[in-house]
Amino acid sequence: MMMAMIGSNKAFLMSTTAAATATAMNTFELFNSKPNVIEKKRNRASVSYDAPKRKLPVLLFDVMDTIVRDPFYQDIPAFFGMPMKELLECKHPTAWIEFEKGLIDEDELARKFFIDGREFDLEGLKDCIRSGYSYLDGMQELLQALRDDNFEIHAFTNYPIWYKMIEDKLKLSAYLSWTFCSCNTGKRKPDPEFYLEVVEHLGVEPCDCVFIDDRPSNVKCAVEIGMRGLCFENADSLLKDLSHLGINVSLPNI
Repeated sequence: MMMAMIGSNKAFLMSTTAAATATAMNTFELFNSKPNVIEKKRNRASVSYDAPKRKLPVLLFDVMDTIVRDPFYQDIPAFFGMPMKELLECKHPTAWIEFEKGLIDEDELARKFFIDGREFDLEGLKDCIRSGYSYLDGMQELLQALRDDNFEIHAFTNYPIWYKMIEDKLKLSAYLSWTFCSCNTGKRKPDPEFYLEVVEHLGVEPCDCVFIDDRPSNVKCAVEIGMRGLCFENADSLLKDLSHLGINVSLPNI
C-alpha cells in the first residue's frame, strides 16, 4: 500500500510539473511569438492616435464671378459685335448648357451656338474668353490665406471643359482642387442631385460644408440640403461672412 501511495504522489508531482511548464511556455509564447499580439495592439493604438484629423468645414467655391471674372457679359458680346440682348435672342437656348454638362464638345457647340447655324471663329472666341479671365479683387489673397490655414477647398462650378483655360492662365489649383465641375459630372447647379453627389464624394455631412456662390438660387439649394451657404458680393463681404462662421483669416500681401 505504501508503494501505491508513493507511485500516486509521484504521478501527481509529474502532472503538476508538466502543467506549470506548459503554463510557463504559454506565457513565453504570448510575449515572444511573432507577430506579438500586445505589440500589434499597441501599434494600432499608436496609428489611430497619430492620424491627422480632417479640418472642417470643407469650403466649396463657385468660380465664375465668385473667384474669376466671367467674360460672358461684356467680352463675348463685343467679340460678336452685338449688344447682349441681341446675342441672347439669336444664340441657341440650350447649347451652352449642354456644353457645360459635357453633353457636347466644342465643335458641336460651334455648330449649335447660333440658332440660324451661322459660322464664327471658334478659336478667336476662345482667345477672347481666355484674355478676359482675371481674379476678382482680393480673391487670390483670400484663397491663399484659407489655403495657408489648411482649409480643404474645392471648386463647385457650372463650367465646360474650358475651365482648363482658367487653370492655365490663373493657376487656381495652387489654392483649390477642380473637384466638382459640371462638365465632368453631367449635372449643373442648382440641381440638388449635384449637391448630394458632392457631399457623398467628400464623405462628410452637409453641415460640414460651406458653399460660396454669387447666385442666390444656387446658395438656396445648398442651404436646403443642409449646407451652410454664403452669397458672394465681394472679397471684403465674404471675409466678414466667413468670420461670422468662425473662419477668421488674415490676408497676406501677394
